[in-house]
Amino acid sequence: MNTFEEEWSRMLSGEVYDAVHPEFLRRLEETREKLWEYNNLRPSLTSAREAILRSLLGACGDRVHVNQPIRFDYGCNIYIGNDFFANFNLTILDEAEVHIGNNVFIGPNVSIYTACHPLEADARNSGVEWAKPVTIGNSVWIGGGATILPGVTVGDGAVIGAGALVTRDVPAGALVGGNPARIIRMINQ
Repeated sequence: MNTFEEEWSRMLSGEVYDAVHPEFLRRLEETREKLWEYNNLRPSLTSAREAILRSLLGACGDRVHVNQPIRFDYGCNIYIGNDFFANFNLTILDEAEVHIGNNVFIGPNVSIYTACHPLEADARNSGVEWAKPVTIGNSVWIGGGATILPGVTVGDGAVIGAGALVTRDVPAGALVGGNPARIIRMINQ
């Protein structure tokens, strides 16, 4: 068995790794404990919520507001810029890095995934997986119920329509929607 550090490095570099290594499971549980605390704090305890959020994330800018509840896998692989707002039920599976720019607005029930699993049942059942990073540019608006899949980059000023399933990169200034998401039109900037 590889060391956890070797497996963690493989995960972050997009290689196949052993996702059921005991240390991964321990870290997932540790993150869930912090998320439970965050999600169960009174909404008026903004300083306490911010402190927990900052302890979870890899980096967090100024003027960040995230409505409860939230779900992350590790949190430490998420990097958020300034002037960020996320509505209820944000889910980020951060096996790879997730970079979110400045002035990003996220509607309710949005999911961002980086984890990938084998199509073959035997490989999937063995607990191996890999991950692809997600990047969201500056001044992006992601509508409620949208899902962003592994490996996607969303360009600056883009708008993701409510309920969209984003399977490929979104150019800067594009309005996309649908399943799978496609360009509806370019936004004047």
